[in-house]
Amino acid sequence: MIADLASITPDLREFISRNFLFSDEGFLYGDAASFLQEGIIDSLGVMELVTYVEKQYGISVADDELLPSNFDSVSQLSAYITSKLEARV
Repeated sequence: MIADLASITPDLREFISRNFLFSDEGFLYGDAASFLQEGIIDSLGVMELVTYVEKQYGISVADDELLPSNFDSVSQLSAYITSKLEARV
């Protein structure tokens, strides 16, 4: 698990670039870019992303938390993870 909250956004960019964009150049979209609207991640990709988030950050994602407001951009996902981690403290 990554303890440093500041590393969440860069970590997410790297994971998405590597696993969905298949790019070594990094995440070339803005952090607010919609994964679904930009065609970065489809519904199966969301499930892969959920699995990664749960393992990487040691959090559980409830079914009612699988919302675009939590999982549709780097910035939204980073905020969601941060709030889950801070709630555990």
